[in-house]
Amino acid sequence: MEFLYHYGLFLAKAVTLVLCIAFILILVISSRQKGQKAGLEFTDLSADYKEQQLEIQQQLLDKKAFKQWKKSQPDDKGRTAEKPRLFVINFNGSIDAHEVEALREEVTAVLAVATAADEVLVRLESPGGVVHGYGLAASQLERLRQRNIPLTVAVDKVAASGGYMMACIANSIIAAPFAIVGSIGVVAQLPNFHKLLKKNHIDVEQFTAGEFKRTVTVFAENTDKGRQKFQQELEQTHLLFKDFVARHRPVLDIDKVATGEHWFGYQAKELQLVDKLQTSDDYLLDSYQHKLVVQVSYQLKAKLAERLGLAAASAVHKAWLKLAQQTGWH
Repeated sequence: MEFLYHYGLFLAKAVTLVLCIAFILILVISSRQKGQKAGLEFTDLSADYKEQQLEIQQQLLDKKAFKQWKKSQPDDKGRTAEKPRLFVINFNGSIDAHEVEALREEVTAVLAVATAADEVLVRLESPGGVVHGYGLAASQLERLRQRNIPLTVAVDKVAASGGYMMACIANSIIAAPFAIVGSIGVVAQLPNFHKLLKKNHIDVEQFTAGEFKRTVTVFAENTDKGRQKFQQELEQTHLLFKDFVARHRPVLDIDKVATGEHWFGYQAKELQLVDKLQTSDDYLLDSYQHKLVVQVSYQLKAKLAERLGLAAASAVHKAWLKLAQQTGWH
């Protein structure tokens, strides 16, 4: 009985503490969220670069040399409006390509002000993912080309599969020497538990309307006809992928590069998958000299439930450890 008493007391303390923490979190996060709005952010990278350059020179040079250097710098006051602009967009893609929601807002913002004298640099990093997601992402970049706005894609780490589908839209693709590029192919895989279920005398019945509504399945027995149809669909998707890349980069020997393989940047240059070996950092460094460089980013607002979920999980874990130490439970 004493054991049950202590155990019940422990649970009561734990539940009370967790509820209090959760209530406080709801109040705090709700109040913060009211002041946090999703939207576009513009960062003057040119100004940031000049400020950094100024600080470094001030640290390295003596006062006299610093004054001389400062006088030697061109005075850009009043000339900013005359400079062509380079709009920088970062795209770090995941498997489901949900980042396209921010990309579409960023592209729309650029289109509202950019002219053919300006340029867009997309710093792209993605191993690829779902076809429809990356197809939409590529279409967003196509909007820039349709308005005759020069587009450069920089690949510092990886642009494979759907990532390369996006990259091939650009007027020019630059890549770091060891960036991973290519993977023009299609892959699909799924487990099948039919034999395991059958061994344990478990039946799975599947009902469809339409012969190929479901070609392969996880639980039911797959048929040769279903597998053939599924493979046919993969081949058709691959053909569309190849045609898409070939249309946007006619310099490619598409049959040579559309094998599903990937290459490092210096190999990709030889195969004409990319146009130049260069990092995005060096590209920006060159651009600072004659362009106004502005980064455009769209911040998606996290849902209250998502924030509460992470915060509550952390709070519960900490509360549990604290109570366990106080009551002697380990």
